[in-house]
Amino acid sequence: MNIHKGGLSAVGGRYALVASRFNELVVDSLVKGAQDSLVRHDVPEDQIDLFWVPGAMEVPVVCSRAAKSGRYDAVIALGAVIRGATPHFDVVVNAVAGGCAHISLETDVPVIFGVLTTDSIEQALERAGTKAGNQGRHAAVTALEMVSVLRTLED
Repeated sequence: MNIHKGGLSAVGGRYALVASRFNELVVDSLVKGAQDSLVRHDVPEDQIDLFWVPGAMEVPVVCSRAAKSGRYDAVIALGAVIRGATPHFDVVVNAVAGGCAHISLETDVPVIFGVLTTDSIEQALERAGTKAGNQGRHAAVTALEMVSVLRTLED
C-alpha cells in the first residue's frame, strides 16, 4: 500500500490570506498567526499576499478570484463570526463555509476555512491566541500540509 501524507518542511509555494475586517481585533490576530506560521515554515514573506474584505460574507468571492488566478498554491480564509440574538449568524456561517468548500472543489486549490464561529467575543479571543491557541496558525499549517499532499498526486 502506498501512503501519502503532507509534510511541513520545504513545502514553499505562494499563499493568499483573505481576511474579514469585521471583528478586526480578533481577525488581526488570526492574520498575524497565519503569516508567522507560514514564515516559520520557510515561506518567504513576498510569497504571501493579504486581502482585506469588509465582512465574512465577502470572503468567498475573493477566495474564488485568488484560487482561479493560478497564482496561489492555497488560499486561507480568515474571519470571526460571533453569534448574536438573531439567526443572521447561521446564514453567514453556512454561506461562508459552503462557499469556501465549493471553491476548493471547483478549482483544486485548497481553500482553508480559518473563520472562527463562536458564541461570544471571549471565545473568539481565546481562539485567536490565548487559551485555545491561534487558529490562524492552525489554518496556515493545514494549508501547507494540503499543498504538500496534493503535490504527491502530481508525480
